[in-house]
Amino acid sequence: MEVLIILEYDSHHLRTAFAGIPGHHGFPVGAMRLESGEEGEGGECPQGTATDVRTNVDDEKGEGEVVKPSATIDEFDSSDEEDLRNTVGNIPMEYYQHFVHIGYDLDGKKIIKPKKKDELDHFLQMMEDPEFWRTVEDKSTGQDVRLSEADVRAIHRMQKNKIPDETYNPYEPWVDFFTNKVMQTSVTAHPPHKRSFIPSLIERQKVGKMVHAIKMGWMKPQSDKKEAVEKYGPVMVWDSNSHAEEMRRIHNHIPAPKLKLPVHAESYNPPPEYLFDEDEMKKWESLEEEPWRRKYDFVPQKYSSLRQVPSYDRFIKERFERCLDLYLAPRARRMRLTIQPEDLVPQLPKPQELHPFPVVQSLVYEGHSNMVRSVSVEPLGQFLASGSDDGTVRVWEIQTGRCLKVFEMGGVVKCVAWCPNTSVCLLAITVDNDCVILNPGVGDKLVVSDTDHLVGIGTAPDQGEYLVPERIQAVVKWESPSDEQRDVGYRVIIKHFKPVRQVSWHGKGDYFATVMPEGLNRAVLIHQLSKWRSQLPFQKAKGLVQCILFHPIRPYLFVATQRYVRVYNLVKQELTKKLLTGVKWISSMAVHPGGDNIVVGTYDSRSLWFDLDLSTKPYKVLRHHRKAVRSVAFHRKYPLFATCSDDGAVIICHGMVYSDLLQNPLIVPVKILRGHTLYDDFSVLDCCFHPIQPWIFSSGADFTIRLFT
Repeated sequence: MEVLIILEYDSHHLRTAFAGIPGHHGFPVGAMRLESGEEGEGGECPQGTATDVRTNVDDEKGEGEVVKPSATIDEFDSSDEEDLRNTVGNIPMEYYQHFVHIGYDLDGKKIIKPKKKDELDHFLQMMEDPEFWRTVEDKSTGQDVRLSEADVRAIHRMQKNKIPDETYNPYEPWVDFFTNKVMQTSVTAHPPHKRSFIPSLIERQKVGKMVHAIKMGWMKPQSDKKEAVEKYGPVMVWDSNSHAEEMRRIHNHIPAPKLKLPVHAESYNPPPEYLFDEDEMKKWESLEEEPWRRKYDFVPQKYSSLRQVPSYDRFIKERFERCLDLYLAPRARRMRLTIQPEDLVPQLPKPQELHPFPVVQSLVYEGHSNMVRSVSVEPLGQFLASGSDDGTVRVWEIQTGRCLKVFEMGGVVKCVAWCPNTSVCLLAITVDNDCVILNPGVGDKLVVSDTDHLVGIGTAPDQGEYLVPERIQAVVKWESPSDEQRDVGYRVIIKHFKPVRQVSWHGKGDYFATVMPEGLNRAVLIHQLSKWRSQLPFQKAKGLVQCILFHPIRPYLFVATQRYVRVYNLVKQELTKKLLTGVKWISSMAVHPGGDNIVVGTYDSRSLWFDLDLSTKPYKVLRHHRKAVRSVAFHRKYPLFATCSDDGAVIICHGMVYSDLLQNPLIVPVKILRGHTLYDDFSVLDCCFHPIQPWIFSSGADFTIRLFT
């Protein structure tokens, strides 16, 4: 008799209809069991899982056999999803973040990533699904896996430091497999063999040879050795002799270091994630000058078969270098010290504790049409002057970024410098072979008029009986500007016999010095503006002069040549100190406002801090930049100094100098400022601090000036 069971799954309760089965309530014997339901005896039927089940019932016995239609069950069988395995192995899943699939299954088919849920779907699932707390994500397949009760209990037991298996009892009673009583009977019952009582023939021969050797004197007993030690004295085990080195090589051999094992990228058919794309290839080629920064020292190649792999072009070179390493590289044993890495790091304060210092770019001054080589700030901090290769000098208002004045100089401007005296408004500019003293005419009108009254509008002062020496006349000549130049703002033009690279003012504002690197023994000139006089402080050439600076307090002059920094006493006219930099080429120099410390920038990508009271060698060597250091600067009030380089970075450092001579200066790098772009292998060419605020100005080869506050 056939009974049709109809399962209606669109309601909350399961309703079944049975006909002709006496004595049965609910489901018949052998009926299909439904999972996970709390309402009703059989539970709820999930939608779309069961349609009809035909049951054959025996009328006499009343027993039924369930016949499951194959098409109905197999269509919704989830066994493949449960047995889904990812066969990519133990590799980071981040390799597949740019692919549609996440790996491969047992049949070699791609496992497509499931749709990623957003935060809203995740929240709704967490609120609606009562089993969400036991659902975890399988990272190898990206699917959600629901933990069983046994898994949850095992996790709870592991959190309590218990054994995950509930059936295991670690406190089972001890079972004595062997008795602790001595048995009175032997293990075996057979009598001992006769040969166990007969001496071995081989041992008899050995003993005979030893007795013969003792008789002939070839072997001495132990007592004779003791007598020899008492007779001749102890032997010096650690005594050095001619054979010590040979014995060390034998007994204390140091094996050569082994080569590194090859990685996946060196395979002839590496996985796709190890091959370079276009961006990685461009980056690899750009690091040709710095090969140690490359990820690999080779480019991974892919070949379809091993027979297509060509011969290795660097094989002979690498074998030769390996032989040189084994033959020439010294090897020595060293005791490993038990030093923690934290003990080797100096205890420096955090940068957050060393404020204020510039941290962000605030303004960009644009207007030059070529690289800006020099910048200088007015002593009161209202205006900024800049000199460029486009042949112009521009005066900017710092707060607003406006360009107030533009002066056409007719040549490449190498250096600009404001006069540090606040009672006058003067700007020194070096153009080719000339040094121009200019009144920009900005700021307080009273100061501008007093400047023309003190300096004079291009008129030479009365020299009296003073005669200019011939040696100075051949080097420098003071001239008055023309009427057109005087109207622009020119006040004095000082013509030199060689190109002028730098101009530096004395703190009082009356004296200034110029540098001509090609002038040899006449490379440095000191000028007096009030009397239109010049003097040559040196008779002999001490090297290729790079830059000079006046001491802010004492009558000292710092002269930086290509490799040394010399300190001269202008009153005694003698050399006071010679600083040994140990570099190939000095680029710039800055003196601390206290006068006892200087910072030297070099084209060797290093910055040197010298403590004049401590030593003639550098107190600190700072290797913060990767390319040439173009300029260094100190702040007048705050304990800050900066270095700028062709790598496009301006590095701000905290440099605290203490009045206690027993305490060394504290140097801490606090900020790296970037903003300038690279142009013809040049980037940041000059930098200077604001005289009052903790701001810094930087000029670059990208035709701009940038303010960092």
